[in-house]
Amino acid sequence: MMFMQFFTWGAWFVTIGVYLRQGMKFDAGLGTAYSVGPIAAILSPVFLGLIADRFFPTQVVLGAMHLLGGILMLAVPWSIRQELAGSHGTFFAVLLAHSLCYMPTLGLTNTLAMRNITDSEKQFPMIRVFGTLGWIAAGFLVGTVLKADATALPMQIAGAAGIAMGIFSFFLPHTPPPAKGRKATVTQALGLEALGMMKDFNFLIFAIASLLICIPLQAYYAYTATFITDAGFASAAGTMFWGQISEIFFMLIIPLLFSRLGVKWMLAVGMACWILRYALFAIAAPDAVRWMILGGILLHGICYDFFFVTGQIYTDRKAPSDIRGQAQGFLVVLTQGLGMWIGAKLNQSLFEAKVNTAAGTNALALWPSFWWIPCMMAGGILLLFVTLFREKTQPNTQ
Repeated sequence: MMFMQFFTWGAWFVTIGVYLRQGMKFDAGLGTAYSVGPIAAILSPVFLGLIADRFFPTQVVLGAMHLLGGILMLAVPWSIRQELAGSHGTFFAVLLAHSLCYMPTLGLTNTLAMRNITDSEKQFPMIRVFGTLGWIAAGFLVGTVLKADATALPMQIAGAAGIAMGIFSFFLPHTPPPAKGRKATVTQALGLEALGMMKDFNFLIFAIASLLICIPLQAYYAYTATFITDAGFASAAGTMFWGQISEIFFMLIIPLLFSRLGVKWMLAVGMACWILRYALFAIAAPDAVRWMILGGILLHGICYDFFFVTGQIYTDRKAPSDIRGQAQGFLVVLTQGLGMWIGAKLNQSLFEAKVNTAAGTNALALWPSFWWIPCMMAGGILLLFVTLFREKTQPNTQ
């Protein structure tokens, strides 16, 4: 499940910026490509978490979303051609529709996994690492084997994988809704039960930090492929998948470190590595220092695992058992939704102001002024989190 979930996303997400910029000469589409996902993450996951918690088995919801999402992804290349032919808004509409189907599945796969294991701290990282392997396999296939970064092929592969994942989902362990039969209130219908978790001060600080840190984080996902292409790397996907390879190692040691560092310092180390990554990119940019750029990419294992995976485990432990689907959906809203959407808009404006249409060696001297800003933002958020977050007791799992 995790392999297919992230193979589907990894097949197109890294390279679509290269395809739009180099393959289609559609620079304006970059903002759309990296903003529709956050919009979808805001609109749909909590609502679908409610459905999975109360009305339908999680694996059924997961299968339906992936089937429809895969079909829509196959239509994305067509939508880009329509956009360039004058049918404005087509690309946005089709990619948004796909994202509305895909984004809820991030929380649903976490929920399904955690409800079918006995110890999320020890077992979930071992399951989640297969998602990393899926992303690696997609990047290797698209970037190294097919060398298709600037073509529509990654989206076609992603669409086919999404349909396959949809079919496969119906054969996953039966995961019935834990709150089935309970009367739904307006609060529940809107998925607002998870907001009650914000009464816990430490979870509130965690939620705020999660939202804020995703604003500078989005710069990596949206613009690293463009940056390393300017720096002379042959394939963005074939280079960035080394970050996912490092993720395997750190994913596997999470259970060991979780008991020693605790939630606070696992999250803090993850945020600190985002600061280091952006600093490396900024320093390396003028001379395209390859080892520093690769070093920043290899930090992805700590950056992602220590923050996002630890955050998913922490949320599962804090949430009451009957709203865990909503809680995971709520976390997706904060991170992949609000945080990434604000980041998409802010970083797009920053990119246009600092780099814009410059490309190749002509752009290298401009990239430091771009990377230093998310670096400083991440530093401020880390300071806020370390100062205010003081989790001392065992989370309530009742």
